[in-house]
This record gives sequence, C-alpha cells and structure tokens, in this order.
Amino acid sequence: MLTKQRSNSQRKTRGFTLVELLVVLAILGLLAGLVGPQVMKFLGSSKTKTAALQIEDLGATLDLYRLEVGRYPGTSEGLEALVVNPGNTPNWNGPYLKKSQVPKDPWGNAYQYRSPGQNGPYDVWSLGADGQEGGEGENQDIKSWESS
Repeated sequence: MLTKQRSNSQRKTRGFTLVELLVVLAILGLLAGLVGPQVMKFLGSSKTKTAALQIEDLGATLDLYRLEVGRYPGTSEGLEALVVNPGNTPNWNGPYLKKSQVPKDPWGNAYQYRSPGQNGPYDVWSLGADGQEGGEGENQDIKSWESS
C-alpha cells in the first residue's frame, strides 16, 4: 500500500496540469498584446532615425563632391554621380561613398534628389514607409531641410 501511494504522488508531480498550462498561455498572450505594439512603434521610429542619419551622411558626401568638382551633381546626374563619374567631370575623385553604391532608404526605396534645390543648394529626401509624399509617423517624409 505504501508503494502504491508513493507511485501516485510521484505521478502527480511529473507534469503540468491543463489549468497551469492555460494560465501560462494567458499570461504570454497578455504580454504579447501589451509589449508587441510598443516594440513595433520603436522599430518604426528607428527606421525614421536611420533615414535621417543617411540623409545627413549623403549631405556631407555631396559637400565633399562640391569641394572637389566645384558644383553639386545636377538633378539629371543624381546621387549616382557620387559613385560613377557622370562623364567629362574634371577633378572627380570618386567613388565618394564607401560601398560604391548609393544606399536605399530603410524601406528599400531610392532617395530623392534635386539640385538646385527648392530649399537650398540641393534637396535630398525619403518618402517614408508608404513611398508617397506627406504622411505621419513612419509614413512621414524625411528631408535634408527644416520644415516650416
């Protein structure tokens, strides 16, 4: 009889009950519901910050191009002029970008470029996650100039 009680008590402590598993799943579900949106918001803002830093780096590279060539690349030449000699450009000492290619914005789209710019000697901007002008949050445009 004593061995029968021991084997029953050992059997009871071997695993989790269905109720315990359901409680754990409920807790995990609540955590995912509360933490998940905050993590996604953080990831979205980090992409926007990354785009702003890349635009700032492109601006510094465009300034170096201007120092060596004497002008900014025209709109038709685009940012590709930082990587490939646009032809018949004296003093071009490129490529001016480390990876010898113009980076894409964090959403995989090409940066927009205009020179002469409407807001300075050049304008560089990203259209954000939606790839369209305007927007808020992750869809906002990230620009090389201050908005007024």
